[in-house]
Amino acid sequence: MRILQTLLVLAILHGPMVHVSILQAREPSLARVVTSKIVVEKIAQSHSFIGTLYYERISHVSSEVSGLVNKINVRAGDRVNIGDPLVYLDTEILEKEIIFQQNQIELAGLTIRHTQVNFDRMDALRKNNSVSERDYDDARFLHQEALLKKFSAQTLLEKLWIQKRKSVINAPFDGIVLEKNVDSGDWVHQGKQLIDIGSVNDLFIRVPIAETLLRFVSIGQSVPVVINALDKEMIGTIENLSPTADAKTKNIFLKIRIPMLTRVAQNMSATVEIATGSRQTLSMIPRDALIRFQGKDFVYTVQDKKAVRLPVHIVAYQPDKVGADNAHFTDGMPIVVDGNERLRPGQAVVIVDNKSGEK
Repeated sequence: MRILQTLLVLAILHGPMVHVSILQAREPSLARVVTSKIVVEKIAQSHSFIGTLYYERISHVSSEVSGLVNKINVRAGDRVNIGDPLVYLDTEILEKEIIFQQNQIELAGLTIRHTQVNFDRMDALRKNNSVSERDYDDARFLHQEALLKKFSAQTLLEKLWIQKRKSVINAPFDGIVLEKNVDSGDWVHQGKQLIDIGSVNDLFIRVPIAETLLRFVSIGQSVPVVINALDKEMIGTIENLSPTADAKTKNIFLKIRIPMLTRVAQNMSATVEIATGSRQTLSMIPRDALIRFQGKDFVYTVQDKKAVRLPVHIVAYQPDKVGADNAHFTDGMPIVVDGNERLRPGQAVVIVDNKSGEK
């Protein structure tokens, strides 16, 4: 302020030359910008709706065997891949039983070899009528009993190996740990629910809309989505709708699939842009062109090599564009999409690139 006051005094004392210097000092510097062009299209009006995020596929991971929890690899909120070990049960006693059963199989093998030799001897004597039928039958019975004992021991060993394998509880699919209901040192019974996992590949948003809007939406339609807590924009797909309307409001719930996310929680809110009207002719503006000033949306166009700020009334949203119904927008009008953050109305500009292909 003091500098301007000094310059004004100099202008009064020294005439026009200083006055010209003051004007040059006030004139905005030349801005380098990138522009694109407005495209006029027929687009449906849209409106923002608040939905709720949820995992459609949730596994309540349980234990198939009883045992003492020895180790837990995950906490609530952890990302897991299919097959990752989640919980280890103690197998110390089980491993001793496995060793015992392996010994029983070896012992059964020795018995088989012994009874086989005895049976072969009895069979040879029987052919010469040198042994009674009872002794022959006893030898055959002992040999068959030995074979059966080995088979039983092998079956029991296989059961113990399965039990040991199931003492490590793995993730059934790629997901997020939603809840952990067990800790190291806990005794778990068969069927006890240990961990809840939500599938990251089955993440949806449940959005209520008025039944009168169903005619403006279609299955497979792409819609802009914002995860409010993260301020993260993405594209969702309308996959289905609830077969039952709300009894009081008559709202219908849309089921919108979104891409995989890892930093989200079930029941978080999301904003979804849904078509709410018939198609109308709108000026489509890239989102990069939008600037906020005093709580309103504007864009800059270029006229006579100077920046001109124009208000934007948004009535429709697309993933990378917005639709405006302002009369001052025309098809092909240049708008600034890069370098617009520091522009001022009337500032001289030079277009260094045009995203439509013109230079």
